[in-house]
Amino acid sequence: MKIRNIIITLVSAIALLISASTISFAKVVGDKIILGAAISLTGKYSSNGVHTQNGYNLAVDRINDMGGIKVGGKTYKFEIIYYDDESNSGRAAQLAERLIQQDGVQYMLGPYSSGLTKAMAPVTEKYGIPMVEANGASRSLFTKGYKYLFAVLAPANLYLDVAIDLAVEKNGGKPVKIAMAFEQDAFSQDVRLGILDAAKRTGSKIIIDDKLPKELNDMAATLSKVKAVKPDVLVVSGHTKGALTAVRQISEMKVDVPMLAMTHCDAAKLSKMHGKASEYALCASQWHKSLSYKDDFFKDGTTYDADFTKAFGYAPPYQAAESSAALLVFKDAFERAQSFDTKKVRDALAATDMQTFYGNIKFAEGGQNVSKPMVLFQVSCNDDGSKCENKVVAPTKWASAELVHPIPSWSKR
Repeated sequence: MKIRNIIITLVSAIALLISASTISFAKVVGDKIILGAAISLTGKYSSNGVHTQNGYNLAVDRINDMGGIKVGGKTYKFEIIYYDDESNSGRAAQLAERLIQQDGVQYMLGPYSSGLTKAMAPVTEKYGIPMVEANGASRSLFTKGYKYLFAVLAPANLYLDVAIDLAVEKNGGKPVKIAMAFEQDAFSQDVRLGILDAAKRTGSKIIIDDKLPKELNDMAATLSKVKAVKPDVLVVSGHTKGALTAVRQISEMKVDVPMLAMTHCDAAKLSKMHGKASEYALCASQWHKSLSYKDDFFKDGTTYDADFTKAFGYAPPYQAAESSAALLVFKDAFERAQSFDTKKVRDALAATDMQTFYGNIKFAEGGQNVSKPMVLFQVSCNDDGSKCENKVVAPTKWASAELVHPIPSWSKR
């Protein structure tokens, strides 16, 4: 009996020594639940990568400050190991391996973008590591049969289909002519598929279907076509850089189009970069501060907006909000699982049914969130363009303003 106690004591001492000196091969160290994240801090996705990291960090601080995570009668705090994936899918996959194999991480937060999430998902799935991701919306992520991948955001094919419905509605219910230009990444191509579905559903015709250049720095060729054929709506998806390029060149070339609908407008800070030229753009968004969702940690969107702005010096884009929501989901799952066993945590994630300040979250079998619709906001500016704001115009249930349509021509702006 005494010998057994000595052995236990020695093993415990060694375990404590290891946990105090390194986090390698540990999923929980002391009172810390270690999460891993590969984030785009450099490269073409760096702006949104920073938004993602800031969203994660704000939620970690809030959860830790409000009592942490309670499992097995003990209280734990979140801690995140970050690596820079350099906006490179190959690098993201390597870092997923490193986080799991070298750092011992057994719970993962997603990277920014669908492409990088698609690179990491096979790795986390292979090792049975639960990953809650907030910035990979490609619907192909949810058709692979992954059991350990969970996404808090709506899938990409739903981002801009509501814009086509709006255009048809404003056209008296008649089909419209659609021009579109898309980046060749997984996310944007799924947005494109959603537009194809919407066009078919409404009987509308796609008259321009262009690819954005790899560097997302010039869409003059597409805009020249738009000027020539006069579509009813122009749809653009090229992440932050693509949105900035679109507004800049539409302004420079004085391209008149009744409706402009884009992804990533809020993250692009269009009004800050381009002022009055950004007015009337329609922006697909996973979230807006005016929505009425609530939780115990951030209260509501308005409070989250104020807290984030105070912490980081700028208003939160939806990429930050959904990233914060991912931590709330993990906390909820750990506490319902009452375990750190990855399979039990995975099963708890699969049973998630909750509301956060960001929206309702409930996962379908494929891991996508099926409880939260997209919204569209329209940029509205004062006379000199020194102050612009985003006003929700769709869906009508949550609209805070009426859609301005058609966009006034440049000669009248």
